[in-house]
Amino acid sequence: MDARDPELKKELAATLQARKDLGDEYESELVDSFMDKMSQRVDSHVERSVRREMAQQQTSFVRADRRPIGPPQSNPRFARYGFAGFTMIAAIPLSAIGAVNAGTAGLFITWAGIVGVNIAQGLGTWFTPRGRQDRED
Repeated sequence: MDARDPELKKELAATLQARKDLGDEYESELVDSFMDKMSQRVDSHVERSVRREMAQQQTSFVRADRRPIGPPQSNPRFARYGFAGFTMIAAIPLSAIGAVNAGTAGLFITWAGIVGVNIAQGLGTWFTPRGRQDRED
């Protein structure tokens, strides 16, 4: 949007002429109308600029064969071991709670749950395409 935009000059001239013709009582409505038109023009200009910038960024990523900026993709092997480590740490207080509340049976039930959660997580990564890909490497 150029400051010497001829359409903008025409709009301003028409608004000023309408003010002269209609008088001071319609001044606020005329100014509001002109400001709405200006706001629409600024919004469309900003939208075009943002679209152009995004298109440039997308083409630069394609040309450079880079991935977009974002969180790094984690290795499923490390995620699997991290989950197992977390469950082992969580097993300490869970074992104590199970043993105190239900005795030996509570301890066995707690550990069955921990083992079951780890098996379910392991099978989940086993049957995903990404998990099969890692095993082939």
